[in-house]
Amino acid sequence: MSDGAGDEAARRRTFAVISHPDAGKSTLTEALALHARVLTSAGAVHGKGDRRGVTSDWLEMEQARGISITSAALQFAYGDTVINLLDTPGHADFSEDTYRVLAAVDSAVMLLDAAKGLEPQTLKLFDVCRHRGIPVMTFINKWDRPGLDPLQLCEELSERIDLPAMPLTWPVGFAGNFHGVQDLRTGEMVRYERTAGGATAAPEEHLSPEQAREQHADDWEQACEESELMLAERGEFSYQRFLDGTATPVLFGAAMLNFGVRHLLDALVEMAPPPTPRLDVDERARELDAPFSAFVFKVQTGMDRAHRDQVAFARVCSGKFERGMNVTNARTGRPFATKYVQQVFGQQRSTVDEAYPGDVIGLVNATALRVGDTLYEGKPAVRFPGLPSFAPAHFAVARPKDLGRAKQFRKGVDQLESEGVVQILRSDRRGDATPVFAAVGPMQFEVAAHRLDDEFGVSVELDHLPYRTVRRLTDSTHRRVIESSRRAEVLTRTDGTDLALFNDDVALGALQRQHPELAVEHLIASGDGA
Repeated sequence: MSDGAGDEAARRRTFAVISHPDAGKSTLTEALALHARVLTSAGAVHGKGDRRGVTSDWLEMEQARGISITSAALQFAYGDTVINLLDTPGHADFSEDTYRVLAAVDSAVMLLDAAKGLEPQTLKLFDVCRHRGIPVMTFINKWDRPGLDPLQLCEELSERIDLPAMPLTWPVGFAGNFHGVQDLRTGEMVRYERTAGGATAAPEEHLSPEQAREQHADDWEQACEESELMLAERGEFSYQRFLDGTATPVLFGAAMLNFGVRHLLDALVEMAPPPTPRLDVDERARELDAPFSAFVFKVQTGMDRAHRDQVAFARVCSGKFERGMNVTNARTGRPFATKYVQQVFGQQRSTVDEAYPGDVIGLVNATALRVGDTLYEGKPAVRFPGLPSFAPAHFAVARPKDLGRAKQFRKGVDQLESEGVVQILRSDRRGDATPVFAAVGPMQFEVAAHRLDDEFGVSVELDHLPYRTVRRLTDSTHRRVIESSRRAEVLTRTDGTDLALFNDDVALGALQRQHPELAVEHLIASGDGA
């Protein structure tokens, strides 16, 4: 048994920030850390003057483009609570990375742009959270800019995704003329004061309803009328409905100005669920006080350019982790030494000596680990379900421009594969020298090529393949049938899955008419059981 692991887990809040691109995830991530007094000033992507890049967007391409293309982990204390905050890629091309992160959290903050409401990627992420049973808290961002009506935004949640809004705060002033919020639990108004560039926490002034009415007249009255209408229609706030995923608490703010962020942080501490026992591959609950166990949900190289080391991010599921302990990798059955373990705050690191359920630890020099691996201490063995691999939609043959860099090319490809940057497909016909990169979205190719060049000194050529229809080959004896077609081939993924690739549905249909016995099926997200 692990003394105190359950008690320590109760202090943890582990959540992800998810949204459509450009909704302000990385800005909100920094604003939350700022209000927890971990940062002294917040940055912004493409900031001006002395404003620096956001802490969670550390990759060179992220800083240049102003988007998140990798997930990032931040850990900090807020009062007696330990926050494990995971920022995620917003771009749809990197949804596989986002889905892995969602396997490592206990709740999520969904960020909506006040001017755009629910967008395609937002809808997909809500569906993933619902499927995984992850409670979602909603933060309607950018209220300092012109946007939609607050009632309309709340109605969207109910009508489009059947997730009724339960407002905790309500904006005073229309979008673009933001004075503060009405705290629906206290009835008072919290008024914000702008700071230079939004780089420091916004000072707050608390006004009684009478003071708010006197100083903000029509805007306060409108806020009261709208919030009362919402309460009349939806009823009082229900904590159980939030946990059940049948309703979402809603807060309004402007992350760039740090308006409304404290309310969100306080709500997360109060309402977000702490870690609970995880199910292993046999669907047995791993109790929090059981010996140490964790699973790897992300592998990242290049965070420290001086050393080019590899960091495996692992979510602690049970027990007390102590640096230096010897654990077992369930996939290989081999021991793994935890001599170098770090706590990560964006690109900054500090050595961690202990961790508890809900914490995210960075295992350094973890070349033996890959996404989905389970680590555990003692006996009996434990193994958590593997993380999903998604059906790729884009394919390209990769080869080094300089054949003299073939060794570095192979090393770089192995690295990208272990991190899940792209899926690597191979076949005897093509040979190991020309692997096929497979991606959910085309921007993954750009990231892969950039990293091969930047980290391994290998410029690559990518010859895009015409395949648009993907199936899983369930009978390997049918490989020859598929490869007899000029519009199809079979490639094998590292997890052993044979993928049958066709130019389009027409090519697949024609081959099936010629060979009715052809055994292929739709590819679904799958884990390798590691």
